[in-house]
Amino acid sequence: MIRAWKPGVPGVSEVFHAHFVGHAYPPHTHDAWTVLIVDDGAVRFDLDLHHHGIGTPSVTVLPPHVPHDGRSATEAGFRKRVLYVDTSILGADLAGAAVDQPTFFDPALRHRLHQLHLVLARPGDELEAESRLALVRERLCTHLRRRAEPRPVPVHRLAGDLRDLLDEHTVDGLTLERAAEVLHAHPTHLVRSFTRAFGLPPHLYLTGRRVDLARRLLLAGQRPAEVATAAGFYDQAHLGRHFKRHLGVSPGRFTGRRSPASATAATSPPSSSTADGE
Repeated sequence: MIRAWKPGVPGVSEVFHAHFVGHAYPPHTHDAWTVLIVDDGAVRFDLDLHHHGIGTPSVTVLPPHVPHDGRSATEAGFRKRVLYVDTSILGADLAGAAVDQPTFFDPALRHRLHQLHLVLARPGDELEAESRLALVRERLCTHLRRRAEPRPVPVHRLAGDLRDLLDEHTVDGLTLERAAEVLHAHPTHLVRSFTRAFGLPPHLYLTGRRVDLARRLLLAGQRPAEVATAAGFYDQAHLGRHFKRHLGVSPGRFTGRRSPASATAATSPPSSSTADGE
């Protein structure tokens, strides 16, 4: 079961609530930061080729442009709530610290995120949501800056150039031969350099970028048939196949469950109506 929507809060590109049993995310990346809490079950994931696990007491942040996957740690599956926030909320300079240690055991931070999700599910309370988001941001930044000196995620120059090229051609696509011509590199060397730097081959990276674009267009109200070509897929069936592999549901079911009015988690505790302070 999935509920997803775009709230009217600057810096938050998507709110995503899901209950998965048996679904496993393939390796992929996002433009935005992923701020994740698990309400039931446990999740295992690889981030930058390192293994991690998270459960209900913790908060996890995954930086943009760093490959990760995800799967349930138990046969019963898991329930999670996610905020996708851009670098105006969490700066790109914090990415290295998040890669080193993406999970925090901070009950106060987790409670603040829970309260923020409740407010985001109520249209008309955007000012309160912005206030709560500011408190979440402050605490996340404190955690990340307290870690070892933030470092940039190392990227081989050739791999980074190919990533930029793929980003420029997310919709229209790019052949490996053309990329090799532009970057003056052998195609095989391009693939190996990219995979070594980012943990997934160029074609999977491009597919993930297209799925990310498709979900934004769907949340903006476009129909799946329109989204398919607008996001660079051959047709609606092509979109549906990759969308379901990434998110566990079809594009139609993704948009059909995005209503924020029903987005609060059933087992979550109640919250007060005003933003909490220190």
